[in-house]
This record gives sequence, structure tokens and C-alpha cells, in this order.
Amino acid sequence: MTAMTSAPPQPDVRMSWPAPPPQQDRVSRLVHRLWHGSPLWVAPAAMLACMASAVGYTFATHPTEAHAGDPPTCLLKYTTGFDCPGCGGTRAAWYLLHGDVPAAARHHILFVFAVPFLLYMYVAWAGRRMFGWNLPQLTLSPRVLGTVIAVWGVWSVLRNLPWAPFTMFYV
Repeated sequence: MTAMTSAPPQPDVRMSWPAPPPQQDRVSRLVHRLWHGSPLWVAPAAMLACMASAVGYTFATHPTEAHAGDPPTCLLKYTTGFDCPGCGGTRAAWYLLHGDVPAAARHHILFVFAVPFLLYMYVAWAGRRMFGWNLPQLTLSPRVLGTVIAVWGVWSVLRNLPWAPFTMFYV
């Protein structure tokens, strides 16, 4: 006589569609409640405060006065010796804040290129949110964003090459 084995019964795994939304934790509920209950000016004011603190930090630290023996403050540069993709950005901001565009471009040309667009995007967003202004919104397609990231990546590699003409990018 042979023993007959049968597969164990499968549990009923029918799922209702669409799936019920996940339950939020207490912190997420608090943030959502504060966000939806806050006045319209809070987000633009918070962004402005962050930008003002970055400008204040740049003025206070005077990033262009590093001495030759000072260790780099960038973790990537400290551990590898390579310039990171953002290397020179703080010095470029310092020079921009002092009106020296050529020196700023020397330290981080892509940052100098991006600043007017970023400022315009902030003004258009904050103006629409707070005052109802209808400034044209700057929308970037995925192709444009991909191109910017690719250019930034190539530039980051080129500025670390140790021979001319790429040594002019080294900061």
C-alpha cells in the first residue's frame, strides 16, 4: 500500500484592491496636522531662514582664508584627496556674495550657473504661495535634469585629473 501525500492547503491570499493606506505613526500624523494647519507663509519663511543661515555661515567662516596646513573640511577630500562634486561651492558663494563673479566661477562654475535659476525658482514659488503671483514656473524635464547631472559628473571627474589642461579646474 502506498501512502498518499497531499499538499497542505494554501491560505486564502486574496487582497482587496486598492490596498488600504498604511497607518501613519504619531510623528507623521503630527507633521501632517501641523503642515495642513499652518499659514501659507511658513514654508517660504522657513526656506528663507535656511538660506539666510547658509549666507551667515559663509560670511562668518570666511572660507577663502584656509592656510596650507589646514585639513580639508570635506570628508571625501580628507579621505581620498579628490575634490568632491561640491568642492569649491562655499568659496564660490563667498565670492558671489562679494560680487566677484570671475573668482566664484573659478571655484565652482556650475554653482555660479545654477544660482540665478535657484533664486528665481524660490521667488516664483514663494510669490505664488504667499501673494498669488503668477510668475512663470521653471519646470525641468527629466532629460534636462539628466543632462545637468551628467555634466556635473563629467566636470567632477575632469577637475580631479592631474595633468594639463584639467589642472586649471583644481581648487
